[in-house]
Amino acid sequence: MKFMRLLGAAGLLTLLPAGAFAADPEITINMNTLWVVTASVLVFFMQAGFALLESGSTRAKNAINVMMKNFIDVCIATLVFWTVGYGLMFGQNSTGWFGQSQFMLNSASQQDYTLLLFQSMFAATAATIVSGAIAERTRFISYIICAIVVTALVYPIYGAWVWNGDGWLAQLGFVDFAGSTVVHSVGGWCALAAAIVIGPRLGRFDRNTGLPRDIPGHNLSLVALGGFILWMGWFGFNAGSTLEASASLGGIALNTHLAACAGAVGTVVYCALARQPVLLTSCVNGALGGLVGITAGCASMDPQYAVLTGFMAGLLIVPSTQLLLYCKVDDVVGAIPVHGICGAWGTLAAGLFYQDDLFNAERVMTQLVGVGAGFAWAFFGSLVLFQLINLAFGLRVGPEHEQRGLDFTEHHEVGYPEFHQLTQSYK
Repeated sequence: MKFMRLLGAAGLLTLLPAGAFAADPEITINMNTLWVVTASVLVFFMQAGFALLESGSTRAKNAINVMMKNFIDVCIATLVFWTVGYGLMFGQNSTGWFGQSQFMLNSASQQDYTLLLFQSMFAATAATIVSGAIAERTRFISYIICAIVVTALVYPIYGAWVWNGDGWLAQLGFVDFAGSTVVHSVGGWCALAAAIVIGPRLGRFDRNTGLPRDIPGHNLSLVALGGFILWMGWFGFNAGSTLEASASLGGIALNTHLAACAGAVGTVVYCALARQPVLLTSCVNGALGGLVGITAGCASMDPQYAVLTGFMAGLLIVPSTQLLLYCKVDDVVGAIPVHGICGAWGTLAAGLFYQDDLFNAERVMTQLVGVGAGFAWAFFGSLVLFQLINLAFGLRVGPEHEQRGLDFTEHHEVGYPEFHQLTQSYK
């Protein structure tokens, strides 16, 4: 009504035909399509955020390799998801486990095409989460095969359980509005499996003591810029999951923003209480953890619980990162804590803080079942598949290639040619 009053005050209502704001089905469909396509563009732009964050978190000698993986995996993921993944996820699902139709979607409705576009961006996000965790030591072609596996099998099959109306988790009432588990935890658990199979980078852990050594990224400005871009894209990620231009968009976007802010603050508070340095990388990951955490419940939480969800996610970032290092798991960008751990927490929080029905034990139990099923399927399934890929093709580059940098050895070009020439002159 306020919008209408503003139009009236500006004299614009007189320019509109009578009944322009009536519930015309065609106008409604067009507005919904416009919003979902716009949200798809925002989610696509998140790929730039991932590329900048991951590239800045790695050493200069691997900057092009990380950018290349983020650039090509969205291309591969889109084609593979159109060919196989969309059908497995949204096709006719008579078993409750996976779809059996709509492969290579063609001659379909415009609404189906819109959903395919939007979901293709989600599939690419799930795949690109893996790239950052295993950066600086992975063969490019082998990574592409891993991305194909994730977008063709791992992501869409779990997605069919949750977002296909006939999926068995959907039938239980599992709540994951925009994908804390479907997209982020699945990607995080795949990243954990890949990091275990491929092993840590050379020099990441001391040979004698086993203690971790810092390997700082070459450009933390890119990390911060990537974090801001991901934050912006998340408004499309969460609010776009309404699949309609409805009045709920404002509340969803607000919850998304509040959780991100609270996530960064949660990380700062943890570092202060633990008397640890407040690192930029940790704060960026704290905000991203808050975004991942609120993704499941952004449409079904009151704002105060969105803040709590994001804050708790931020608190989890640093200790979960330290736990991985204790277990000798080398995650270059913190993808596993941000997406895996915070995604699991956010999915549980969506059950705990469900609007007008807080702490419902039955719903919380359903959320736990969904989180457990996501971990079991994504981690153990991808662990087996990545082991097979490793045996068949080899996931890891040789030590000499890792030392020289993957920009040169994998792509025969470098991101910083002056630096490369300088280092070569000392050999």
